[in-house]
Amino acid sequence: MSKLSPSLDTDDAQNPKANAAALDFLLIELVPLAQRITEQVQAREKVLMEEYRRSKIFTNNTASSSSSDKTTSTSATDGADVASPPSAAKDTKAEVTSIGFPIVDEQAREGMFWRLDSLGYRVGQGLVERFSANKPRPQTPLDCIKFVCKDLWQLVFRKQIDNLKTNHRGIFVLTDQRFQALSRMSVDKRAGPKALEEALSRAQLSLYFPCGVIRGALAGLGITASVTAESTELPTATFQIKTKGANA
Repeated sequence: MSKLSPSLDTDDAQNPKANAAALDFLLIELVPLAQRITEQVQAREKVLMEEYRRSKIFTNNTASSSSSDKTTSTSATDGADVASPPSAAKDTKAEVTSIGFPIVDEQAREGMFWRLDSLGYRVGQGLVERFSANKPRPQTPLDCIKFVCKDLWQLVFRKQIDNLKTNHRGIFVLTDQRFQALSRMSVDKRAGPKALEEALSRAQLSLYFPCGVIRGALAGLGITASVTAESTELPTATFQIKTKGANA
């Protein structure tokens, strides 16, 4: 019976293991979780702004009460109308796509981007610190990108990047032809050509976290870079990495 290598020793207290399925479930829930948190934060901000506006109206009305009690009463009534417009009930109805998915507005999308990108950044940075501790670190930007394509991608998404291109001036394009986060998505062709556009828009939300993972991993290796991603056909994802000082 073969003996496990030290790196695979399941009894090593300094090398704890986690169920790979748990990571898959976490990745599936990341986008819905970020959307719920963003919507809750935005709702709380609206309530606080409404309370602030009401308190401001109340303060103004109180300051003018010395001139006339009638003016104060009229101003308070007008203020209540401003604070609670009749059309507010219409705004609570969420818009949906042609196949029933809720539409994410630009403000919510931006909030989700910052949350998912920041979370991915910390994950990528931590993974590099953990898994490169006992290995020689890549020395050149190209070697760092290869580390991301082979080792890091295999660790997080169970496969390696399918294609890597570079202009040798600091810009790298990574293509994953079957990106895990998009592999479970599909397009209902019965909904017409608009369904593909809506599906790609939803797919973009799933690319914020891996962009953060790449950026954090490169930062852990000493490289400052910006990362963008897009998907023009499910389940393919393309990531563009532009290192600091890169020339197109």
